[in-house]
Amino acid sequence: MKKRATVICRRGKRILLVSRSQSKWALPGGIRKRGEPMLEAALRELREETRLSGKSAKYLFDIRGKQKHHHVFACEIPSQAKARPSSEIARCRWVHVDDIARLLTSGPTTDIVKLVNRRRK
Repeated sequence: MKKRATVICRRGKRILLVSRSQSKWALPGGIRKRGEPMLEAALRELREETRLSGKSAKYLFDIRGKQKHHHVFACEIPSQAKARPSSEIARCRWVHVDDIARLLTSGPTTDIVKLVNRRRK
C-alpha cells in the first residue's frame, strides 16, 4: 500500500481542494519520495500542486483507503496567499465544509474532512 502525505488547509470554515482535469476533487498531497520525511512530503506536494508555501504542518492522524495509506497533516497558510493550480492539477478552490458533501470527491477526502471536523468540535 502506497504511503501518501495528505494536507488539510483551512481558512475558517473553508478547506482547500484540488483536482486534475476531468477528475474528482481531493485534498492536496501525494506519494512520498524515497527517504523523504512525511512532513516534508506534505509541504512539497502542497507547493507543487497549489504554489502555496505552508508555514508549518502538524501531523493529525493516519487513515487507510482502498489503495493508499494517508498520513494527514494540517497546514497553516497565510491569509493573503493565493492558491493557483500548477502543472500537476487543473483547478484548486476553497470550499465551505458544508458544500463538500455535494461535490464529486475521492472517498478518502470525504472521510478525512469528516474526521477533522469531528475533532474540531
